[in-house]
Amino acid sequence: MIAKHPFGRTGHMSSRVLLGAAAFWDLPQADADASIELALASGINHFDVAASYGKAEDYLGDWIKRHGRPSFLATKTEERTADKAYDSIRRSLERLHVDQVDLIQLHNLVDPTEWQTAMGSGGALDAAVRAREEGLVRFIGVTGHGLTVAAQHTKALERFDFDSVLLPYSYLMWMNAQYRSDFLKLLDICKKRNVAVQTIKSLVHTPWGDREHTRNTWYRPLEDQADIDLAVHWVLGNDGLFLNSAGDIHILPKVLDAASRFESKPSDAVMQSMVDRLEMQNLFVE
Repeated sequence: MIAKHPFGRTGHMSSRVLLGAAAFWDLPQADADASIELALASGINHFDVAASYGKAEDYLGDWIKRHGRPSFLATKTEERTADKAYDSIRRSLERLHVDQVDLIQLHNLVDPTEWQTAMGSGGALDAAVRAREEGLVRFIGVTGHGLTVAAQHTKALERFDFDSVLLPYSYLMWMNAQYRSDFLKLLDICKKRNVAVQTIKSLVHTPWGDREHTRNTWYRPLEDQADIDLAVHWVLGNDGLFLNSAGDIHILPKVLDAASRFESKPSDAVMQSMVDRLEMQNLFVE
């Protein structure tokens, strides 16, 4: 079974791997159901979805309508103004067939102009706070992609006491000195304030470039179980970090398998050897 850890100050003992429902973007309901059942059987008790993940909220909501909600349910809004974000939250609840989600996240909040709008008066943050006051959500988080996101999340935590952050983290990201510095600063703040830290893009092999897209991930993922083991174990080797599963249901079983066998963090030398052997490249370059 996959280990559990307190999810920040929420009171939830969360599985260290979260079911990333971006993998449900547009596929048969039966495939989404099978992935959910596999995750539950592996000890996953935290589902993460977003309003902008295609039909993912509909698929997850259909399962919830038939089986009941999972123990921790998170979604996201990509709207930047209060009215639109509040409406987005209400629509997410309807699609998910629930009266409340545990965590609402301001989705991919990195662009400076969008950040100012969402975090300012009349912005999406106001909608999230309103939703929390009305009991529609319990906690509020912020997510983002790219090389500037760790620094941007640090700035966000100076503005508001978020319950969680979500951002890319892998050995490839660690190799970038500026990102490493920004990430460690953010991590220190989160540990001091008991803010949950969720990671994404742990299985990046290379950008797709001109290659045929053979997976639903928006990067070319690691495929071999041994390589996935190293990538997953390297992230889980950081105490308290959570790992969002990859956005492809065919990769999910390998991620769950790797996480269930986690014992220790691979050395940087071992990780560098894999990077060199596979000629891995970071998804984010600027």
